[in-house]
Amino acid sequence: MTEAVAARQAALDFGRTRSRTATWLKRCSVAAGLTLLAGCNTLLPSGGRRPPPRTDSAPVSAPAPTENVVSADDSRHKIALLLPTSGENADIGQSIANATTLALLDINASNIRMTTYDTARDPRGAAQRAVADGNSLILGPLLGDNVVTVAGVAQQRNVPIISFSNDSGVAGRNVFILGHLPSQSIDRVVRYAVNHGKKRIAGLVPQNVYGQRATGSLTSAVRAAGGTLTAIQPYDRTSQSVDAATKALAQAGPYDAVLIADTGRAAMAAAPLLRRNGAGTAQFLGTELWNTESALAGSIPMRGAIFASVSDDLYRQYAQKYQTRFGKMPFRLSSLGYDAVLLVANIAKDWRVGTPFPVQRLTDPQGFIGIDGSFRLLPNGLNQRNLEVQEIEDGKFVTIDPAPRGF
Repeated sequence: MTEAVAARQAALDFGRTRSRTATWLKRCSVAAGLTLLAGCNTLLPSGGRRPPPRTDSAPVSAPAPTENVVSADDSRHKIALLLPTSGENADIGQSIANATTLALLDINASNIRMTTYDTARDPRGAAQRAVADGNSLILGPLLGDNVVTVAGVAQQRNVPIISFSNDSGVAGRNVFILGHLPSQSIDRVVRYAVNHGKKRIAGLVPQNVYGQRATGSLTSAVRAAGGTLTAIQPYDRTSQSVDAATKALAQAGPYDAVLIADTGRAAMAAAPLLRRNGAGTAQFLGTELWNTESALAGSIPMRGAIFASVSDDLYRQYAQKYQTRFGKMPFRLSSLGYDAVLLVANIAKDWRVGTPFPVQRLTDPQGFIGIDGSFRLLPNGLNQRNLEVQEIEDGKFVTIDPAPRGF
């Protein structure tokens, strides 16, 4: 299980710079869609929902893998969108799909034809249909396990993948991940804490893949920041397990800050136990998962806690426009879909229809700008993002250390 599932539970759980001209062109082309976010002020009728426009990003049926369901098109790039549009993750999958539609409309990407394939029941079959239909690039899937399955099919035809997963283990071999990596948010918040006097750091992590990755990231981050790691305790998300883990942290010695590497909701449940079992005035630290839990802002036990995340400045504009078009608020992770389209559209300007997708363009060291701020993709398939540090204050998240402007 990847962060996408955990975030659904909580929210449901740029280096050398080239010439100034080249930089300006890149920023303007990618940011063009962002400028349009404030351009729609039409309100929906009270209680009404405007259906999404019929575009090529509408879901398709599930024919046999050998059947070509996408007609020949010599004027547009065919791109597959692989997402769960049914099943337990349908809401977040559809939200990302809606975001890609919104981006295509905002930037008037008439040279891109996008088709959605449902990965809920048969991700391998969805990948086979996408490849058979002649798509030159795959956006998605969402879950790390599905990325492995889809990559097995796509790599046979040299079709690159830009996934929405945050599972670093699936990156590489023309698989790039856009998801917000926990290692980066942990490193950012730990460095900030240590630089502000919190030298002794403890960790509370769930017993899952995310927790395992967080354990390694926390260990590396504390060492790199020059702090001392007092202890890391795993728990299984039951109250008894959390209680025992918080007591074990205190027994290992005093600490100045403790990283709760879990969802915002889990952090709210653990906070009182930490205080009762010896945390004292230690500061609570969080990961990018906290940015998907709005209830954190109103939690009294979480006042003064800090976490690292992408900025929400542009996201707020995007969310308002999304709501206007689709009649409901988007899931926080849907911004990945919007940014993926901006990224591809920027590259598609110089990409000749009928030729393979220019993968090397993805790893431009200048990076790109999207809803979630500046980012760049690396040759190993991972990404780098510039993150800010936010503090939980009286009913709101406040930026206390802005994201760097460059890499």
